[in-house]
Order: sequence, then C-alpha cells, then structure tokens
Amino acid sequence: MKACIFDLDGVLVDSAKYHYLAWKALADKLGFEFTEKDNERLKGVSRMKSLEILLEIGGVLMSDEEKEKAATEKNGLYRSFISKMTPDEILPGVEDFLKEVKAAGLKTSIGSASKNTPLIMERAGLSKYFDAVADGTMVSKAKPDPEVFLKGAELLGVDPKDCVVFEDAEAGVEAAHNAGMKAVGIGSPTTLGKAELVIPNFVGFKLSYLTF
Repeated sequence: MKACIFDLDGVLVDSAKYHYLAWKALADKLGFEFTEKDNERLKGVSRMKSLEILLEIGGVLMSDEEKEKAATEKNGLYRSFISKMTPDEILPGVEDFLKEVKAAGLKTSIGSASKNTPLIMERAGLSKYFDAVADGTMVSKAKPDPEVFLKGAELLGVDPKDCVVFEDAEAGVEAAHNAGMKAVGIGSPTTLGKAELVIPNFVGFKLSYLTF
C-alpha cells in the first residue's frame, strides 16, 4: 500500500446530512415525503442521478430544463449549509488516522463526486492532510464507475493496485474494486459487505489493521 484515497461526505466530515436536508427541502416543495432511508440510495451518486432517483420516489415528471433548475436549487441549499461548517464537523477519529497516514509516508487523495469538495475542505480545515484532490469538477462518470479513484491515483503518481479506498457507500466500494483497489467500508457491514474491511468509524482505527 502506497496511498489512501478517501471519499469526503460521510467518511471524513459530517456533510452527508446536509445533502439529505437539501434534498428533503426540495421534496417538501414538490409535495412528497423523502426519508433518511430513501437518502441511502443517493450516497455516492451524482447530483443529476440523485435528482432522478428523488423524482422517481415522488412520482414527479420534469423536463430537462426543470431538472437543471431543481438541481441548481438543491445545490444552492446545500452550499448554504456547508458554508457554515467548522472543523468540529470532522468525524470522530479521522484526524488521528490522517496524521498516522501522513507520518507513515503514505500519499493521500480525496476521491469525491462532489463539486463542492474545495469549499468543504476549506471550511473543515482538512486540506493540510492531502496531497491531491480528485472531485466532481475533474470527472464526468459517477460511481460505481472508477474514474474519480483512478484520477486520484493518477494525481498521486501511484499504481491503482497500491491504493486503498475509504468509502461509506456501496457504489463507492464497487468503484474502488472497479479501479483495481482495495476498499475499507465506513458504516454498516450489511450495506458495505463487499469491502475487504468494514469499520463503524475511525475511532481507534490504526494503519496496522489493514492486513490485506
């Protein structure tokens, strides 16, 4: 292992909740219920694909122009939430693990579909821990396509097979495998069982636990 690639939302920072709140606000406006269980289907998925899933749940039809407007509205709501983020929203154990990774001389990259990655990293104070950032401004294909993780490996100058991905979404674990990388799932073994290792969070997690 020469590099660690991290998804952002729900892995390093507690920003996933803001996606849910923004999508829920849009659903409320459109007149249907959108639950946290429904939101699980949107994890690791692009904004437009997420909107299509949301509209499917609500049984709402929109023209392409209306979809663009709705997606822009959702993103505006989301950005208003994350612009108020602080380093307190870095998830438990994350900074300790990132410090250990850096001390061990491993390279690090973000691998996130979010186009808001720079704003989140700035607000959370995470930039100092990363050698590269691959995000939604650089790729066109959503997970489970491996494009964003392959981009991260390319930016680091590391062979994909020497990278480990940290993900909280089933589509992200699949994307890691499609890239030829190992995956650590952050969350439930029920959802992330295809990962080589699944942990509930980074609290007490050490590099030495990566035995694959």
